[in-house]
Amino acid sequence: MTSVKSTEGVTEEYSFIYGDEAVPYEVVRKPHTEGKKRKITIKVHPSCEVVVNAPEDAGRADIHDAVMKRAKWIYDALKEFSSHLEYVQEKQYVSGEMQFYLGRRYVLKVVEDSEAISTVKMERGKLLVILNRFNEDKQALTKALVSGWYKVRAERIFHQRLAALLPEAKWVEGIPIFRVMPMQKQWGSCSAKGTLMLNPHLVKAPKECIDYVILHELCHIAEHNHSDRFWRLLASVMPHWKEVKSQLDGMAELYLSE
Repeated sequence: MTSVKSTEGVTEEYSFIYGDEAVPYEVVRKPHTEGKKRKITIKVHPSCEVVVNAPEDAGRADIHDAVMKRAKWIYDALKEFSSHLEYVQEKQYVSGEMQFYLGRRYVLKVVEDSEAISTVKMERGKLLVILNRFNEDKQALTKALVSGWYKVRAERIFHQRLAALLPEAKWVEGIPIFRVMPMQKQWGSCSAKGTLMLNPHLVKAPKECIDYVILHELCHIAEHNHSDRFWRLLASVMPHWKEVKSQLDGMAELYLSE
């Protein structure tokens, strides 16, 4: 599962001091699978949330030590993500706002044409929304049209990229079923039966980022968790996945903003 945030399991909230600042973090306890290495992992999400995944029997002191060993890395990551958040505002769906498609920026333009059919189209660097009437629901109508446009585009692009990537995923038999479903905290997921779910907001990202998420989920068909074998499999089909993931994480709040 390619996540923006994960909060599975029982959670606990703590904090540590770095310099003069208190840094809160969340601990997610997970059952330990027999035969697998016990480890504590730390993630800093673009939403500036710090999540520590730990075995359910891990000691509080062990968790604290693991966090303190990476305190500088956590603090630096939070600074970077917070700098992105400064520019993120809730969309108003009015002319002049910025929209994204396949990694490129487009200026939203909303116009009224009583003789036209309400629609959305790309035109000379703009995402043009035509409404056949203006009323008090103009912003809601614009949002609904834009969201629908993204969903249609997402289904088309994801189908194309999945078809292009399948020859590399030699462990996958046949063509996986995929669904486009809006998600606030995940780019994608893979069910136990191998059905992929992809976030329509992902179509706002560059194609390489879309490929990363699709390959990530295809790897879950062979490896259902983030084991060492999973990461080796992903690296075999996308050696530079870390750089691509970092690029996607860096723009996550902008792409997910509605």
